[in-house]
Amino acid sequence: MNTSATIAVPEGESPLAGARYPDLQGMPVLVTGAGSGIGSSIALHFAAQGARVAGMDISAAALAETAQTIHSITGNTIETAIVDLRNIAAMKAAIADLSGRTGAFRTLINNAGDDARVPWDQVTPDYWNDRFEVNVRHQFFAAQAVAPAMAAAGGGAIINLGSISWMFGAVGLIAYTTGKSAIMGLTKSLARELGASGIRVNSIAPGMIWTRKQIDRAMADDPAKFERYLDRQCIKEHLDASDIARMALWLASREARHCAGQTYIVDGGVV
Repeated sequence: MNTSATIAVPEGESPLAGARYPDLQGMPVLVTGAGSGIGSSIALHFAAQGARVAGMDISAAALAETAQTIHSITGNTIETAIVDLRNIAAMKAAIADLSGRTGAFRTLINNAGDDARVPWDQVTPDYWNDRFEVNVRHQFFAAQAVAPAMAAAGGGAIINLGSISWMFGAVGLIAYTTGKSAIMGLTKSLARELGASGIRVNSIAPGMIWTRKQIDRAMADDPAKFERYLDRQCIKEHLDASDIARMALWLASREARHCAGQTYIVDGGVV
């Protein structure tokens, strides 16, 4: 990747290529924040495996774009719901409606979140609470909503999205890093709570994933960030959303059937 005026989003390998997981064929999968970035890629990769994908997002336009992309690349369709995940009652109602269309979810990808930047001395109590609602709280309540039916159907996988940002104390987004550090604890405890029901709970901690949003932000604020960040990685290749999607596929498959309570770092070797 160069840092010229136009930066292309890393494309990664086609979702129709790579490893195939036969047990994902027909599997009901719920992806939150499926409208853009990592969530959109996760939804696409599961659809390419033949899973019965449902996606939730706050943006109708973004979710429609994901659905169109999935159909154009894979020929498959997804079920969708527009919902603000800060509204737990609305989220649970949407989950119930979507599962009625796909069948009981056997995989939940708790992806939705937002890494907005606010200087630490400008953080207010309301902003702090909102960031935890956006990045943490819904992950627990989504798991709570899907777990009974998932267990009754024979078990499954819950995959929470964390971040490496807190592992090295990233500046400028302290509410986000604090919230994302909680995902590791949430994952550990949920794995203990749900393991006996056949539900495996793990999390993924991505490094810098060059989505369109991250590229636009870097180009506006600090174009040199592209190469400077690459210097921190052991592997000198920029990461894209498909790198996270492929880890999610593996964790949802029976290839990872004895993995629980773990956080898998996908960052090219930063931490």
